[in-house]
Amino acid sequence: MPEEELVELKFRLYDGSDIGPFRYSPTSTVSMLKERIFAEWPKDKKIIPKAANDIKLINAGKILENNKTVGQCRVPFGELPKGVITMHVVVQPSLAKAKSDKVDDTPRKHFCGCTIL
Repeated sequence: MPEEELVELKFRLYDGSDIGPFRYSPTSTVSMLKERIFAEWPKDKKIIPKAANDIKLINAGKILENNKTVGQCRVPFGELPKGVITMHVVVQPSLAKAKSDKVDDTPRKHFCGCTIL
């Protein structure tokens, strides 16, 4: 694939630092981007994703879906020259982990004999 067709992306982390830029084919999926971000994640950060699925990518204010391609996610910029596109990265633990951390809400007996929910 000719180099001019590649899309140059960098990924902005929560603290303002960046991963990249890297060049991707427009047919690369968001899932592939997340795998690369996970592999390149700086080990000295306070927040570290445990898996690529913990990473959410945001471009132009929208959370990108894993099955979308880079070409589908690119926002048309009109006559602006081609350059590096910055996507924002949010680390959000998967829903399965969040459910396992749920507070125990089993009803309990209070000392007065009433049930507390």
